[in-house]
Amino acid sequence: MNIMDFNVKKFAADAGTFLSRAVQFTEEKLGQAEKTELDAHLENLLSKAECTKIWTEKIMKQTEVLLQPNPNARIEEFVYEKLDRKAPSRVNNPELLGQYMIDAGTEFGPGTAYGNALIKCGETQKRIGTADRELIHTSALNFLTPLRNFIEGDYKTIAKERKLLQNKRLDLDAAKTRLKKAKAAEARASQLNSAHLEGDNMVNFSYMLNFLHVKWLKIWAEEVTKSEQELRITQSEFDRQAEITRLLLEGISSTHAHHLRCLNDFVESQMTYYAQCYQYMLDLQKQLGSFPSSYHCNNNQTSVVPVPAASSNVIGSSAMTSSGLVMTSPSNLTDLKEGSGSRKARVLYDYDAANSSELSLLADEVITVYSVVGMDSDWLMGERGNQKGRVPITYLELLN
Repeated sequence: MNIMDFNVKKFAADAGTFLSRAVQFTEEKLGQAEKTELDAHLENLLSKAECTKIWTEKIMKQTEVLLQPNPNARIEEFVYEKLDRKAPSRVNNPELLGQYMIDAGTEFGPGTAYGNALIKCGETQKRIGTADRELIHTSALNFLTPLRNFIEGDYKTIAKERKLLQNKRLDLDAAKTRLKKAKAAEARASQLNSAHLEGDNMVNFSYMLNFLHVKWLKIWAEEVTKSEQELRITQSEFDRQAEITRLLLEGISSTHAHHLRCLNDFVESQMTYYAQCYQYMLDLQKQLGSFPSSYHCNNNQTSVVPVPAASSNVIGSSAMTSSGLVMTSPSNLTDLKEGSGSRKARVLYDYDAANSSELSLLADEVITVYSVVGMDSDWLMGERGNQKGRVPITYLELLN
């Protein structure tokens, strides 16, 4: 029963405090009550904390979008995180593309130029996918997690103490208002008590009235004393809460320094990722140099054949003209085409025969080549065992 009485009294006290704060807040908004202003330093700290919170949220959300563009995947990861469960591993876009390329290359045949190129591209895409996965993991650990910890931890504490400071300020201003009203009522009671009634027939009434005024004065004197005591208490609580809030807000500078270190980690993760991607693509470009094919120039739509850089042993050389690459024949090629003998040649790049008159080639194999009267200057006749057919001279390197 005593516990119930205590709970009822506490509930009534809390309700009274809430009502007092609501009245004070409403009167302040209507301009009917004075408001205690915070000192300029504390206001600046509050503004800095709010600004930090807003921009940290924006940077964090946009970084999540950058690392995971799929909104459905982000929602799924968020749900699993809230459930404190590990999200299932999923294949990312580069890995999926790489697998498609590898499967297509296997279907077309690893021995063909296109199939082999697809497989090499697919392997590179899968490496990029692995690097992308590592970037997401590292960025989430070293950058996103500290930012999220600030929003969900430190700033929540600051917001809680800031709200408590606001309540203490409302209590303080409400106490000031009550004290002001009590003093005004006391002054009014004093004025009424000092007034004298005239006439003999009003003596008894005047005596009674003065008696009531004295009682009234005592009541308001007690009210003033009580209000002054309440004001001292609320002022002390407000000052204490303001100091607590100020100490928390001054930690924002340390938060900025910590986020700066996290930002450096994020940049290093990106540098590592882009360097890996660049190296993977550079290696792939070198590998694809062994798969030359005709293509259309974007500028003049002229069909050209890309040719590797000329060396002393490579048949053919390239000279750049305004219309593309023009093939020229060196002296050793002239000697071979004018003579009747044959030479051994190493194949530089894979080549798929366009028709039955041509011979398919594999890089690094050695074949026999010789000239045939009337054959186009860009071609030689090649032999590999019992197989024979035309081969492009730009794919060959004569052996001594």
